[in-house]
Amino acid sequence: MTVARRRTTGLDGSRIRVMRVIARMNVGGPALQVSALMRGLDDELFDHRLYAGSVGPDEADYVEQRAPDVLVRQVPTLGRAVRPTDDLRALAALTGAMRRFRPHIVHTHTAKAGTLGRLAAVLARVPVRVHTFHGHLLKGYFSPAKTRLVVQAERRLAAVTDRLVAVGCGVRDDLLSAGIGLPRQYAVVPPGTTPAVPPGRSEARRLLGVPGDGPVVAYVGRVTRIKRPDRFLAVAREVRRAVPEARFLVCGAGDLHGDLEQAADLRDALHLLGWRADVETVYAAADLVLLTSDNEGMPVSLIEAGLAGLPAVSTRVGSVAEVVQDGRTGFLAPPDTPELLTRHTVALLRDEALRHRMGRQARAWTTERFGAERLVQDTHDLYASLAVAHGWWPRALPKGVNR
Repeated sequence: MTVARRRTTGLDGSRIRVMRVIARMNVGGPALQVSALMRGLDDELFDHRLYAGSVGPDEADYVEQRAPDVLVRQVPTLGRAVRPTDDLRALAALTGAMRRFRPHIVHTHTAKAGTLGRLAAVLARVPVRVHTFHGHLLKGYFSPAKTRLVVQAERRLAAVTDRLVAVGCGVRDDLLSAGIGLPRQYAVVPPGTTPAVPPGRSEARRLLGVPGDGPVVAYVGRVTRIKRPDRFLAVAREVRRAVPEARFLVCGAGDLHGDLEQAADLRDALHLLGWRADVETVYAAADLVLLTSDNEGMPVSLIEAGLAGLPAVSTRVGSVAEVVQDGRTGFLAPPDTPELLTRHTVALLRDEALRHRMGRQARAWTTERFGAERLVQDTHDLYASLAVAHGWWPRALPKGVNR
């Protein structure tokens, strides 16, 4: 999967050099998107390199699990934790790498990499700076005072950024409402992925140690405060009261994983799988997917669920409503209404025809909108427009994808 090959390069005969920076390649949406771009963008047109920090001890390494073919250049001090000394070292390392590589474009992903990468690009005088918001830190992460500092920092960074990429219209609108960037700076590029071939339902349940009959609800993602595992447990308990045979799969881990382990009343119904490279097996074993977060960008887990033909029940946050069509491919509810999440989950578990109809509609919707080819093409078009605007390419390449 690459953008249509054609020998259109920079005016000096070279490819457009793109330096991609992400804080860490942990299992999650940003790493999946970055991997798709590293694989999919045409090597005859783009010389693109990926720089990342270390994955945390409570996280799974996406490259090890799902993308061993993706080359990552390590910046050891560029990780999740904020440590001033390490951050200065990471800034120096990134600046040095940019001066050696001399990229036309620096494209950053995730908040910390967005800060250090764009500052380094300014110091190294990189012509074009692009940042992708895979979500934002405006709700649910910090105290009001710290959130104001984050907003101020993002406003200043936006002023030295050529293009701001949001994964959804909801994410973009939240950022604009906070005064981060101008409308003309934004491009909306939704995530895209290609699902792996799943096993059959019976085989998937056997592999996961789940009984072959009975309804199964899946959760896929980090187990951390913003994802609200307490809300997930509350919903699971109420669902079990209404549907006693229901079981719950949790594919993921995080700092609040212990809260799930301590849910003694759900011990027989709760299957804690940890991080798995074969996430398609989890979807194949499930009847629906549940997401209980306080804040999201555009959750790749819901896209993957849709591609697997599963309906979803989720909180209406971020750009979730751009993935899950409420009442058609799943159900949405406000974050502070766990009783609605419960009601929707029970309704789907009890109504097989409704569940299957929504699953078919979810597969059709997500396949149309969230394929990896579309992600690569959108990003190619963004880079091509920048290359033309700066005179590196005499014209934009035509649309088209080789499959």
